Amino acid sequence: MYNKINLNFYNDERGSLLPFEFSNLPFEPKRIFVVDNVPIGAVRGNHSHYKTNQFLICSKGRVTVNLDNGCSKFSFILKSGEAVLIPELVWDSQEFIDADSQIIVVCSTPYDISDYILTYSNFLLAIKK
Repeated sequence: MYNKINLNFYNDERGSLLPFEFSNLPFEPKRIFVVDNVPIGAVRGNHSHYKTNQFLICSKGRVTVNLDNGCSKFSFILKSGEAVLIPELVWDSQEFIDADSQIIVVCSTPYDISDYILTYSNFLLAIKK
């Protein structure tokens, strides 16, 4: 159901380039943020969204991604240059494996705290509606 997407890293003596075309997304991006400097083993996310779709890109290191649609749970490791599309109404969390891990998150909506489902019990209620 959730597929990792391999992005093309370009490396040479000047460093690495990880390009991504927004036209490849199934939504028009409204917000982008970067998560880094997360201690090894720390968990980020741990919420869902009513409306927001997210495209999560691992730009450095490794991150365990946990997804739960209320019926099935999925867990996998994203490595540098891999990404996953997370639709709305999916409970997600990310555990940072390496000290230098970094994710870039592209969102379909601007930030709105009312779009967040912050407890798992409220998430289960939302998906039953």
